[in-house]
Amino acid sequence: MTSAPMETIIEKGRLIDPIAGLDGRFDIGIRDGKIAAVEPSLKQHPALNRIDATDRLVIPGMIDTHAHVYQHVTGKFGLEPDLVGVRSGVTTLIDQGGPSCMTFGGFRRFIAEPSASRVLAYISSYLVGGMEGHLYPDLYGPTGVNVEHTTRIALENLDLVKGVKAHAEIGGQSRWGLEVIKLGQEIATAIDLPLYIHLGQLWPTDASGMIPDPEELMRTLVPVMKPGDVLAHPFTRHPGGFVSATGEVHPILLEAVNNLGILVDVGHGSHFSFDAARRALDAGIMPYTLGADMHGYNVSVPDAGGAGDDKVREENPFFGVAPFNLTIAMTELLHLGVPLAQVVAMVSANPATLLKMDNQIGTLALGFEADISVLKLETGRFQLSDNTGAVVTSEQLLRPDFCLRAGIRFDADSVFIPDAIAA
Repeated sequence: MTSAPMETIIEKGRLIDPIAGLDGRFDIGIRDGKIAAVEPSLKQHPALNRIDATDRLVIPGMIDTHAHVYQHVTGKFGLEPDLVGVRSGVTTLIDQGGPSCMTFGGFRRFIAEPSASRVLAYISSYLVGGMEGHLYPDLYGPTGVNVEHTTRIALENLDLVKGVKAHAEIGGQSRWGLEVIKLGQEIATAIDLPLYIHLGQLWPTDASGMIPDPEELMRTLVPVMKPGDVLAHPFTRHPGGFVSATGEVHPILLEAVNNLGILVDVGHGSHFSFDAARRALDAGIMPYTLGADMHGYNVSVPDAGGAGDDKVREENPFFGVAPFNLTIAMTELLHLGVPLAQVVAMVSANPATLLKMDNQIGTLALGFEADISVLKLETGRFQLSDNTGAVVTSEQLLRPDFCLRAGIRFDADSVFIPDAIAA
């Protein structure tokens, strides 16, 4: 007897699922919003809806580990969640440090709950959260951290809170050393979740204080970290990152990543530099996860304001003009020689493990929610650029086509998807 029809079958695509060890032509059957079958062919199985994925990559729903989607509350920083998420082919977003212990209720009510995308968060160490992209450094010192309150709110919201966000950069270090990082680690340890640490200078150094040596920052930072913590922006163009002023990767960071269990997230944003990326990759720094780090200062936001608003954006330390999104960041890693399966793992299996949600997302295993991203891998000659002014020519370009979030289809029609630029 013929079994009940699938709601949807995605057929004839190249499926890459790093957890399942699959890379080849497979069909996926979806019933009740969950993965019901993964077979070389489901041609004979009845379905209410069939989607032809010929010449497409079919991968577990992409997870963006560095999003900024606390819209309005974080001023110009926060983007509309679904434009970054499902309408860009991304099924899960982690907002990095937007909500704080004081604003988390609003994040749940007005961002996480109404969004079609799955929206999670690394709660800010700071009471002020991610307001206006950290334009005011004095708000981010140790007096702006309340360990007890942040710990309590995090523990009350562990369905959404998946880590803690803090910053280690020489502008802040010139003002208060690493005290904020130590307080952030107290919170992260208390809730048994990772501390996610921004590297790369944001704020000007305090002229009245000692201007710190970036090498000394690294030496003092690593002992504060625990296995499973995350260092962000390994490919940053800003001082105080993985790559020193002399062009070498700091040895203590190499030791931390290779031997101490410290993880690395790309955190692309306006930080990304092709030169720094080549140096870090050549030294053996391989990112574990790949976050896009899109926000209102590094992408073009429709109806964002007039000329005065443009001036405000350009003066922000996070400002960038090089067009990018998550699939552009993936393309750049492909161009730099990272294998496709490894890049796919950075946006699926690895972040699912980091989130301690690998029993729910990150793979196309039977019974899992049907979070699926379908991409086009185009070949030709495409121009990619970074915010140092460097331009390269890539022979491949990844672009989102559509995704399924819990079995519901969303086409990739976001205004934040850059146009392909022919080289």
